[in-house]
Amino acid sequence: MVAAGTVATFLVAGAASLFMAWAIGAGSSGSTPFAPAVGANAISVMRAGFFVGILGLAGAVLQGANVTEAVGRELILNVTISPTAAVVALLTAAILVAIGVFAGYPIATAFTVTGAVVGVGLALGGDPAWSKYGEIAALWAATPFVGGGIAYGTARMLRNERVPERLAVPALAGVVGAILANTEFVLLGPAGEAASLTAVATTRVGDAIPALGTYAVVTLLAALAVAVVLWFDIRADAEAGQRHFLLALGALVAFSAGGSQVGLALGPLLPLLDPYNLPLPAVLLGGGFGLLVGSWTGAPRMIKALSQDYSALGPRRSIAALIPSFAIAQTAVFFGIPVSFNEIIVSAIIGSGFAAGGGDVSGKKMGYTVLAWILSLALAFGLGYGVFTAVDALLG
Repeated sequence: MVAAGTVATFLVAGAASLFMAWAIGAGSSGSTPFAPAVGANAISVMRAGFFVGILGLAGAVLQGANVTEAVGRELILNVTISPTAAVVALLTAAILVAIGVFAGYPIATAFTVTGAVVGVGLALGGDPAWSKYGEIAALWAATPFVGGGIAYGTARMLRNERVPERLAVPALAGVVGAILANTEFVLLGPAGEAASLTAVATTRVGDAIPALGTYAVVTLLAALAVAVVLWFDIRADAEAGQRHFLLALGALVAFSAGGSQVGLALGPLLPLLDPYNLPLPAVLLGGGFGLLVGSWTGAPRMIKALSQDYSALGPRRSIAALIPSFAIAQTAVFFGIPVSFNEIIVSAIIGSGFAAGGGDVSGKKMGYTVLAWILSLALAFGLGYGVFTAVDALLG
């Protein structure tokens, strides 16, 4: 009887995790990466939803381990999340995100999941992980200023008539190439680990060249290669080359979203899976599939909201929004910090919008969005703590 009850609870927790993955795919990871590209008329809403699902699945499998481990094991100390607690945390967060999807307002998924997990963890008697909270708070607080600021500066540069666009856009592509050279993928590392192109090159060279020199050379070569390719593309057709760059950026952000957001759905399940010795890539694949289904079924509504309601974006401002979004997303994945893609993208969209005077940016929409972010964190924490306490009392 005990075994049957344990299995039933595990199945409910798994269903809650899939529901959370669907909500994330329909919301933040499914809608935000290609929203600027849709706003610039570089891709249709339905086609964007299709591709973001595939790319999110790939990112979940290839980059999802760090954030998944952080959400599952690093938010609360000295206690293991129980099956009941996992169900409460996941359902609380997923319902809040789903409400945001259907209401047309992007709820910050990382805020809801983090708040819910911390809430149930404290209700279980765990201790706060203050050092981890400091890392999370620092990134969350810096994102609007760093992302929005870089997007603003980039958009201003692209609008400057004294800066030749045929040179500025390839230079920005070079920056993206430099980031890619230092991005970690599980396919490049040894079994169970991830590595970047620069790390692989450093290992191959060994002591022949100082490590810092190898990193610098590989990063520079990657930046030059990407910049030169886009320069030739823009030289052949400026409009088409700009559109290709925009779509490539959207793809990179979608991939990064999968690597970050899958951890929000799967993290609370990790303690439950320990006795089964399931390989983490298999678990990430299941979560990635949930993201894919959410992207295909629910993302178009939020893509429309982000691409049209916040700011009427053109190709230049869309490029300006996606570059810092990609950089911040990969920073979060590297350090294993749960981050909201709604916060990243919306901040960048607003920053690039203000480069044109801010006339197209909806102040009312901005205000409601920020309020929704703050309330989602507080509400998820309160509900997670209160609901689990009540359920635990009833079951006890």
